[in-house]
Amino acid sequence: MLSRPRILVTNDDGFSAEGIQVLAGALEGLGELWVIAPDSEQSAVSHALTLERPLRVRSVGERRYVVNGTPTDCVTLGISSLMNGSPPDIVVSGINRGANMGVDVHYSGTVSAAFEGVILGAPAIAVSQNVGKGMSWDSAAVVARELTAWVLAHGLPKETLLNVNVPLTKPRGLKLTRLGVRRYTEGVVKQKDPRGRTIYWIGGGEPVWERIPGTDFNEVGEGWISVTPLHLDMTDTVFLEELQGAKPSWVRENDCE
Repeated sequence: MLSRPRILVTNDDGFSAEGIQVLAGALEGLGELWVIAPDSEQSAVSHALTLERPLRVRSVGERRYVVNGTPTDCVTLGISSLMNGSPPDIVVSGINRGANMGVDVHYSGTVSAAFEGVILGAPAIAVSQNVGKGMSWDSAAVVARELTAWVLAHGLPKETLLNVNVPLTKPRGLKLTRLGVRRYTEGVVKQKDPRGRTIYWIGGGEPVWERIPGTDFNEVGEGWISVTPLHLDMTDTVFLEELQGAKPSWVRENDCE
């Protein structure tokens, strides 16, 4: 008899967040479900690992664990220890409350948790939902289940994950996209605290996105679900080949003394 696939579910909004509970419910029946998530919100922690203190893990049910660490910690603990040496067949991170598009994937704990799964040898999906008045998790849950089932059946290329973003309104359909481009109008806000001391808020301004057809932001803005394949290897191969051809003076294939 074939064993059931193992599915590791995590997020960066915390174990009690509605999005991860919806995701776990959507994936029921596809395999043996493990939910391992932070004990509190860990948004924008990127790929942080906790190295300077021990981590505490609390069991809250069968194959359900809460960790006082980052999303990356959760995936590392799950694959390396909690899942008893039998790695997951897929890691699914989300459903995040808020989109993760363009360069924001570098800051996202949701996407980084999926990338940790890739680093440790499992295909992965990150799912995020745009928020606003009238938001529903329904479409995100449906596409998360559909893509998880597809990846379990077909796999993904090595070191690749799927980054999924779902629009606020009922989706028109689904499009394959690339990462969008955005800038913040005011990256740092300088203020005074009640005692007159200077304080700073990072990310205080509203983001401005470039309307580039085929990008995640553009298509989600037009009402489509976007699915963007992301690769772990960030090497700029085009520029690398240019440098190899140009052979600038600082490239040395002999002793650097």
